[in-house]
Amino acid sequence: MTDEHRTDRPDEPGEAGPVRASFMNVPGAPVETRRQMTVKVAWMLLWMTYLAYPASSLLNGGHSGAEQVFGWVCLAVFVAAYVLLVIFRSQAGMKPRACQVIVGTMIVLAVASAAVLGGAFLTMFIYASVCLAVITPVKHALRALVAMALLTAGTGLAIHADNDSTTTFALSAFLSGVAMTGLQRLVTTMKELREARAAVAHLAASEERLRLARDLHDLLGHSLSLITLKSELAGRFMDAGKDEAARAQVAEIEQVARQSLIDVREAVTGFRRPTLPVELAAARTALAAAQVRLEAAPELVDAWPSLANEEAGALAWALREAVTNIVRHGEGATVCTVTADESWDGGGERYAVLEITDNGPGPGKSQPGNGLSGLEERLALVGGRLETGPGERGKGFRIRASVPLRPVPAPSPGASTAS
Repeated sequence: MTDEHRTDRPDEPGEAGPVRASFMNVPGAPVETRRQMTVKVAWMLLWMTYLAYPASSLLNGGHSGAEQVFGWVCLAVFVAAYVLLVIFRSQAGMKPRACQVIVGTMIVLAVASAAVLGGAFLTMFIYASVCLAVITPVKHALRALVAMALLTAGTGLAIHADNDSTTTFALSAFLSGVAMTGLQRLVTTMKELREARAAVAHLAASEERLRLARDLHDLLGHSLSLITLKSELAGRFMDAGKDEAARAQVAEIEQVARQSLIDVREAVTGFRRPTLPVELAAARTALAAAQVRLEAAPELVDAWPSLANEEAGALAWALREAVTNIVRHGEGATVCTVTADESWDGGGERYAVLEITDNGPGPGKSQPGNGLSGLEERLALVGGRLETGPGERGKGFRIRASVPLRPVPAPSPGASTAS
């Protein structure tokens, strides 16, 4: 393990850090690097192995020299068109007209090669049908695929291909296109889900800003109005020669100003304190960008509704630090699991436990960095504990944060309910 990727597991808490570069792109997202494009094209070319049937026919089918040249040219142009379609569809701002021309060319090549060289080239209709499903809007996809299946069957009948082969190729072209249409819907849904998660994180941050603005308005509006009033009153007392009364007003102004400063600091501290729902939403966005799937139960955000702000903030810091750790240092991790639990110590005290585990290569021989040290100090301030180490079976990295789950004190029986 090199220092470039992992000098220690975490860095400073709260630092998002750069998302590690990946050679794989998120499904439905535009390809960002040439390496990602190369990998995607390579994966797509694996599906071209079924073109071995028409290639075998050219090699062993007894075609004339002119027919062989025509067949190889058709196959080469067909594969090139397939690769161009993959490239165009992977880029932001792709041109639909260019994609339509490419798919039309593939259909023409499939018909021409089957007509000249025989039934083995009906395989090309399956690829053309898949590509047609990729570029056709969902509401028109079924009709387009039925037309493609009929074209495949008509071509097979026209060249007097075997009936079983014609039926098989026509049905395969239709079903392959339907499967690709479903996959396109799935990719679209995934894209919308990523956008929704980003919107939820943005709305959570906006809600915190609105809360801070509301608190500051309530705090400073009253305090500054009182300071203004008392300043005017002190001025009148000084003009009237009532020095003692003026000094009393100045002392009260100082007291109000000090209390206002305390209130503002508390409000800002509350704004800066992370919360588990906000950090969970941010974690989904950050991990998705890093090609890591987050597995967390929906009820996790409401696991401990009565937990005090300081303890809840410490657990939120633990989640933020763990996610930062995975994004910046968890090379090879694909899954991050977050679970909530409760435990009891030897003295019978109950603890809320948040555990974050990834399936990466683990901590190795690296020493805990500043991030873990800072997190341990935060937990210690609220009486909590931090445990780190390899995950189950020695794989991955595990962070286990525990804070006391103290009961909320009930109001005294004699307390008045009237304000």
